[in-house]
Amino acid sequence: MRKTVYWIEGDGIGPDVWKSARPVIDEAIRLSYGDERGFDWRELPAGEKALRESGKLLPEETLEALRGAELAIKGPLGTPVGTGFRSLNVTLRQTLDLYACIRPIRYFEGIESPVKHPERVNMIVFRENTEDVYAGIEYKAGTPEAAKLIAFLHEELGANVDASAAVGIKPMTEKGSRRLVRAAIRHALAQGLPSVTLVHKGNIMKFTEGAFRQHGYDVAREEFGDRTTTEADAAPGKLIIKDRIADAMFQEALIRPEQYSVLATPNLNGDYISDALAAQVGGLGLAPGVNMSEKLAFFEATHGTAPSLAGKDRANPGSLILSGALMLEHIGWNEAAERIYKAVNAAIARRAVTEDLAAQMAGAQTVGCTAFGEIIAGLL
Repeated sequence: MRKTVYWIEGDGIGPDVWKSARPVIDEAIRLSYGDERGFDWRELPAGEKALRESGKLLPEETLEALRGAELAIKGPLGTPVGTGFRSLNVTLRQTLDLYACIRPIRYFEGIESPVKHPERVNMIVFRENTEDVYAGIEYKAGTPEAAKLIAFLHEELGANVDASAAVGIKPMTEKGSRRLVRAAIRHALAQGLPSVTLVHKGNIMKFTEGAFRQHGYDVAREEFGDRTTTEADAAPGKLIIKDRIADAMFQEALIRPEQYSVLATPNLNGDYISDALAAQVGGLGLAPGVNMSEKLAFFEATHGTAPSLAGKDRANPGSLILSGALMLEHIGWNEAAERIYKAVNAAIARRAVTEDLAAQMAGAQTVGCTAFGEIIAGLL
């Protein structure tokens, strides 16, 4: 059995982490299944590499291939802050309707964390991926578009917005909220997990994030009523649906992380909380992720491009390697996935790690990106 996997190298440290990660994934498959299974890798251009070759950051042929794909994986793609093109990551998510960003976050023994009990963190974040402020509907201060929108808000709706403001729109739909929570509940039930927590700021944004909370409870009651319960009416053997205000959830993640297994969040909240949780267990270098539609599972390194490290063999390939393990789990190749998880644990136990991890481990030896990948491959 062979699976086609489309891959995008990525910008900055993308080439570095990719050339370290792919051999680990292939070797885990070979050791688990011999010649019976394997990946057929097909590269797609995107980002700076595509711009150099074709003059386009995201060529149409790349999008066309992904529209018909089942599996894809990519390194980090660059996003300028405050200027230039909008995020390619967001464009891919919206164009391909990759509505669920799924980030499993757990501790790897041996990493020295800034918190006392990182081993208590074992959560999966389901982040809505296409709506909220990430829809990109915003207008620069002082532009005719901003002035027109501010005038409409003032004259037609009675909203008091400063005429000098930049303005943005936060669209959130019932459909988008319900399908995200539905995916989170299905996963929790399939894995036998105890709870799904809706993370929102509905106390302030009542008709967007407050509605997200209500849609979450509604979909649980209407579609999974025989298998779910609320926190107030907790019943033995049923999945508990609960909710937390976003700022309170950050405190809960620090002092009571063991009480949470699956988090379902709007877009911005999920961005914040998934990175904060990753910091508790060692950083983004060991944080895998996947963006999913109903058809395509697009796995990715969850860190940035780190241009200052590009080409210097100093980056951590762990996020991309673990995203590969997540992809193997997704298609049911669990033996190969488990090999990777065990090898990463064993590599960290040897205390020969990349500089980002070595900075958190007393007495650790710093190795390069290539060497760390080779260490993990040798421990599969």
